Amino acid sequence: MLKDKRAVVLGGAGFLGSHLCEALLERGASVVCVDNYLTGKRRNVEPLLERTGFTLIEGDVTDGVEVGGPVDFVLDFASPASPIDYAKLPIETLRVGSHGTENGLKLAEQKKAVFFLASTSEVYGDPTEHPQREEYFGNVNPIGPRSCYDEAKRFAEALTMAFHRARGVDVRIVRIFNTYGPRMRLDDGRVVPAFVAQVLRGEDFTVFGDGKQTRSFCYVRDEVEGILALLQSDYRLPMNVGNPTELTILDFAEAIRKAARKLKLPGAEAKVVHRPFPENDPKQRRPDISKARRILGWEPKVSLEDGLAETLAWFRSHA
Repeated sequence: MLKDKRAVVLGGAGFLGSHLCEALLERGASVVCVDNYLTGKRRNVEPLLERTGFTLIEGDVTDGVEVGGPVDFVLDFASPASPIDYAKLPIETLRVGSHGTENGLKLAEQKKAVFFLASTSEVYGDPTEHPQREEYFGNVNPIGPRSCYDEAKRFAEALTMAFHRARGVDVRIVRIFNTYGPRMRLDDGRVVPAFVAQVLRGEDFTVFGDGKQTRSFCYVRDEVEGILALLQSDYRLPMNVGNPTELTILDFAEAIRKAARKLKLPGAEAKVVHRPFPENDPKQRRPDISKARRILGWEPKVSLEDGLAETLAWFRSHA
């Protein structure tokens, strides 16, 4: 279905967006990557410039999106995606979730293309339902320190469905849970790059609260496979794509230690240092992926051990 198709990836120079651009090219699609490098990096996609069918445009999607020629898919991955980024860029985060999403939808409407929204598990907030099903409405503080991201994505989902219902735009919405792998920024503040950076520097792990809060971690290759499976489906409501294996942050620190020992990294015996728990930080997070299994035939395959080994090896050679 992707061969000889043309995809526009908004935010394509980011961590996840760059992996998606690469995967689309490998499946025979041509790709137009649009990014303003606010949190994405040109170096993430520079190797793709040599490949046939790849075009890179520097531009801000909140100012509008113009692409000549036919377009089959518009994939919206343009947004800051880490607490540090959206704490520094709250207005930009809200603008890209509102104006940026609308501009992507207008492009899809104009080109009669499928619009694909990268949403997030953050729409569930600090959940009172566990694991989180797509039907759960969430527990979000609309004025808290994380609200700029949470509400931007909730609004983006609402806008996407409004364009679908009122204007007939064909849409897909993925709710992404914690994803990790090569090309993450070590300074982006999320737990995986934070722990990786500390391991590489031989520092102790910084854990917020008692470390018993839970997350589920999906390797980027699995995440991209789930995204592409949803893109090629005809399912138009939000769908969770993530790893349902749940770990406490303390358990995850131990998993990083084990991977670091195998690679003989400086922080292989790092201790844990506790810091105050951030306001509105989710205490538990785990996707119910029943729909993805049933409708897409997708579930994650890469073990945490293998994913961490690949991630640490990449950062050791690139950091």
